[in-house]
Amino acid sequence: MDVLAGAIATSGPPAFLAPTVALLGAAAVIGYLSVRLRVVPIVGFLLAGVLIGPAQLGLVDRQESVEAAAEVGVILLLFTIGIEFSLQRLTRIRTWILVGGGLQVLLTTLLVHLALLAWGVDWRASLFTGFLVSLSSTAIVLKLLGDAGQSSSQSGQLALAMLIFQDLAVVLMVLAVPMLGRVSGAAGSSGSAASLSLALLKAGLIIALVLLLARRVMPPLLERVARTCSPEVFLLTVVAICFGTAFLTALAGVSVSLGAFLAGLVVSESRHSAHAFGEVMPLQILFSATFFVSVGMLLDLGFVLRNLPLVLGGVLLVVLTKVIATGVAICVLRPGRVAHAAGAPRGSPGGAGSGAATASTGGTAGIAVATALLLAQVGEFSFVLETVGREAGLSPAGLGPEGSQTFIATSVVLMVATPLLAGLGRRAAGRLAFTTPRPSWTRQPPGRDGELPDGTRGDPDSGSAADARPRVLLSGWGPTAARLAADLRGHGIPLVVATLSPDGAAEAERFGHPVVRGDSAKQAVLRHAGLADVDVVVIPEDEPEHASRIAAVARELNPGAQLVVRPVGAAELDALAAAGVDKVVDSARTSSVALSASVLAELDATAEQGVDTTRIVRFNPRRHDGCPHTETIQPVLPSAPGCEECLRTGDRWVHLRVCLGCGFVGCCDSSPQRHARGHGKDTGHPLIASLQDGETWAYCYLDGTTLERSGSDGAQDR
Repeated sequence: MDVLAGAIATSGPPAFLAPTVALLGAAAVIGYLSVRLRVVPIVGFLLAGVLIGPAQLGLVDRQESVEAAAEVGVILLLFTIGIEFSLQRLTRIRTWILVGGGLQVLLTTLLVHLALLAWGVDWRASLFTGFLVSLSSTAIVLKLLGDAGQSSSQSGQLALAMLIFQDLAVVLMVLAVPMLGRVSGAAGSSGSAASLSLALLKAGLIIALVLLLARRVMPPLLERVARTCSPEVFLLTVVAICFGTAFLTALAGVSVSLGAFLAGLVVSESRHSAHAFGEVMPLQILFSATFFVSVGMLLDLGFVLRNLPLVLGGVLLVVLTKVIATGVAICVLRPGRVAHAAGAPRGSPGGAGSGAATASTGGTAGIAVATALLLAQVGEFSFVLETVGREAGLSPAGLGPEGSQTFIATSVVLMVATPLLAGLGRRAAGRLAFTTPRPSWTRQPPGRDGELPDGTRGDPDSGSAADARPRVLLSGWGPTAARLAADLRGHGIPLVVATLSPDGAAEAERFGHPVVRGDSAKQAVLRHAGLADVDVVVIPEDEPEHASRIAAVARELNPGAQLVVRPVGAAELDALAAAGVDKVVDSARTSSVALSASVLAELDATAEQGVDTTRIVRFNPRRHDGCPHTETIQPVLPSAPGCEECLRTGDRWVHLRVCLGCGFVGCCDSSPQRHARGHGKDTGHPLIASLQDGETWAYCYLDGTTLERSGSDGAQDR
């Protein structure tokens, strides 16, 4: 009680709250402005850090907490990248990692070393500076590649390979930098060499252990956790795997970023990788933004203005050396010739003999330019290495404190400029290279160039539903979904299933359907399932509240898709309509057969007769129409495919109207029985809307007012 009373009586906010609010607020506001201005959000986060940093406004001066959150952001970012990758893909680009990455780091270090030696810098300081410049920003590069959808391009794969090698090289650099300092003597050198060998041995053992866990332990473990169907337990398990693996690799002297990437690879070997990705993504976005803000906080604009020639010289040196070194390394690899044949799985269109070896020198040159400019910045781990060097008596270019500030300014400027450089690289590559097919060995969600979740490609002319682009996404799996899937297959319509249930996923796979495991309310899961390219999204058996959440996410990601829902229990039309649902098959008054008929009608597989009783009718009147009864209008489902009373008695009708209060379908005043008007009189529901094609009006029986719809072409259009 005393603790609680003290907490209530405390004066003022906690010390950490003000800088946290400043950091998140600045990131949100400037990030929003950057998106509105069509600038990459990373640049906005960096600029937010520059603005609130201690050298400018000084809104955030608690660097320790910010740096801790930033390191968490790097770990989560590399973890999600690892999930999207796979051990199989890593094996296929081992030559790019070892040869390409090794050459890139070696040439960059050598070029900077020779340039600074010619400038009169001591050889130790020049070699140390070469180490700093050779590293690129894993976080920024991979974020840009993911946002641009270029992770699976050849330049994206080459960049990733070189970044992996750089993360491995950091281990050697951190151990070698103290040897470059002012420590001398044979015994010291011998001890350092022994420490280096021991660290490499430990790193190798840890990596081998991680790979063993990925193959043998992790898939059954995640399967067991997923069967709990508890998002909280699954998220905690995945995050524990991420940070636990990063901790183990850090104990062996390997960078935590590489450890997090390996943890992602561990999870990627499980069938629940998409589920894990969807759960972790919100955390990754939050902490990654903190990382980019923290980098921007390091910059002192006053120093940049006072030493502008020195900073610009540093920027020019970094860009030139990295472009030359990266370009040479890629030209040695000749990726335009070997990428497809080396990487494609057997039987895939990109494999040997498929024309993969037809690239020219121009193709390689284009890839080299795009990758070189993408990597033409200094990495986040260079800041760690610079700290190690400072403790050993080394500084960038041997300039002491001024060199450290120049290094920070150069690094931040280049990080801000990276989106621009990457865009220039893509445009230059487009002029230099001919169009090469996407390597078919990359694991992409369905809908991108016809790929399915297992990495296979569809042939538009094959006529096989299993090989074609999925046209329907089924959210969830159960008896209703199974019947619908069978009906779709009978009409030759390909589909993909997204479900959180391990048993449901296994059953769908037994029936031969492609499956993505995860919660369909998560954007990442729907993206993995290829939502962007499907025609219809079906939520066949879910609680109305959860169905509304899934529909809202699906509508945001694919505004043109038709959303069809068959909720469990009573349909909540207001919430479903607000979420963007087009059709509701109300389980209380229709059978599951109606769901198949409704979906097939959307795909032009059958001819729909009469009024579609599953399509939500919305009517938004123009504001100036002046009817006082418009507040009674609500989304409704038509009660019958024709006039409800005429269908019972066998009468004929002329035109059809729908009650905007309850959905009753009746015949117009030109019909013999005038059932629409009779229903309005009996129930007191004043407003009806026309269901005739091309008619966009409604009518109020109480005051004789005709209302026009706002922004739609028909009573049943979205």
